[in-house]
Amino acid sequence: MAEKEIKKTDEVSDNQAELIEESIKSDTAKAGKRSAKAVKEAEEKQAKEIKKSDNDDVASKPKAKIIPTRSKLERRGKKYQNAAKDLTDNTPVTLDKAIEKVKKSATAKFDSTVEIHINLGVDPRHADQNIRETIVLPAGNGKKVTVAVFSDDAKNSGADIMGVEEITELLEKGNTNFDVLISSPDLMPKLGKYARVLGPRGLMPNPKSGTVTTDIKKAVTEAKAGKVEFRVDSAGIVHLGVGKVSFDSKDLQTNIDTVIKSIKSAKPSSVKSNYIKAIHLTSTMGPSVKIDVSSLN
Repeated sequence: MAEKEIKKTDEVSDNQAELIEESIKSDTAKAGKRSAKAVKEAEEKQAKEIKKSDNDDVASKPKAKIIPTRSKLERRGKKYQNAAKDLTDNTPVTLDKAIEKVKKSATAKFDSTVEIHINLGVDPRHADQNIRETIVLPAGNGKKVTVAVFSDDAKNSGADIMGVEEITELLEKGNTNFDVLISSPDLMPKLGKYARVLGPRGLMPNPKSGTVTTDIKKAVTEAKAGKVEFRVDSAGIVHLGVGKVSFDSKDLQTNIDTVIKSIKSAKPSSVKSNYIKAIHLTSTMGPSVKIDVSSLN
């Protein structure tokens, strides 16, 4: 009996030792604050408290002010805003009143160009609606035009630069210090070499614009007098300078009448709907004025 009790005692002590070792390894208890369940609950509670404190910090921070987007007029300079005060009403006016308002509201320190912008009901993707015309402004455009003639027979034409060799040397250097280039038809093949220089600048001679001609003297005279070319852009709008702010109002009106008359005569037969949608008159760096299209009839 004694031997059996001793073995039983030995077995109990061995089990206790194993439990002690396991508790040391796991560092937890079966019950109480150090139990696995209690430790897990404590960790969850601590995580909730941290999350709550972070939310409180975010809520306590002041919210950023939302600045509303300014209008186009508010983003302009002070001179422009003062000039546009009298033009807040966008009601279309007659041409003579539009010229008066544009001259009065010109803000630039230099002699501004008076520009006309005509919105046409055309689709430039169609060849017959890709309007391109050349006109001579009766009162001129107010610009000093430098004319070059790619020909050796232009001594008495009044051109500023002339001669095949002289112009070839300029083009070889990429120098295009002229506003208009005129050429005779027989010399056009020689200019083809410089199409990349002249084309992007709009200086390549063209029969439609009257810069490829045998009558060199007449072409130079017209260019000096204010001959201009206009065409619709990809949106179907014509942009053209029609003079200077310093021009007399009657001269500006004469030039504008000439432009509108040319545009009306170039109306494509395929356009059945409204042809001239809107016309705006403005000066360089100045506000625009809408013209009553019906008053031009």
